[in-house]
Amino acid sequence: MVREAMSKVYVVMGVCGCGKTTVGEALAEARGGVFIEGDAYHPEANVEKMRSGKPLNDDDRQGWLESLAEAIRERAGTTVWSFVGCSALKESYRDVLRTGDPELKFIYLHGTPEVLQRRMDARIGHFMPPGLLVSQLDTLEEPVDAIRVSIDQSPESIVSELLAQLA
Repeated sequence: MVREAMSKVYVVMGVCGCGKTTVGEALAEARGGVFIEGDAYHPEANVEKMRSGKPLNDDDRQGWLESLAEAIRERAGTTVWSFVGCSALKESYRDVLRTGDPELKFIYLHGTPEVLQRRMDARIGHFMPPGLLVSQLDTLEEPVDAIRVSIDQSPESIVSELLAQLA
């Protein structure tokens, strides 16, 4: 019974264009859980800054990460699978998210700059311009404690691989 009450909250992380939303939504659907879109927690000033092609800095991200940590706190301890899409680029950012749930787990979607750039170039209607990929890659501190999966495969294959690891 104790095992069932353990948190089932995962952050689906990686740089822009890696498929956080696509994979997170599919995982939530497959597990009968919920997906939380991290981008929805950005204040409008952050969205406008990114839309104008300017990368966010640590100060810009702090309030956003704290808001996401609160959303994670609300999900922690439930028996419902929850997947949160968030870039979580630095270890210090992941530490802020862990304030919402010390048992928080991370799924790292990684790919080559070429694959990521192709995905960014193909996106339509997203506020994040393709030019910000370089700044995200420069900021990224790859996690050592995450489930890692390559994005150089179909979304269905990525989700199947992750579901096998989460079983």
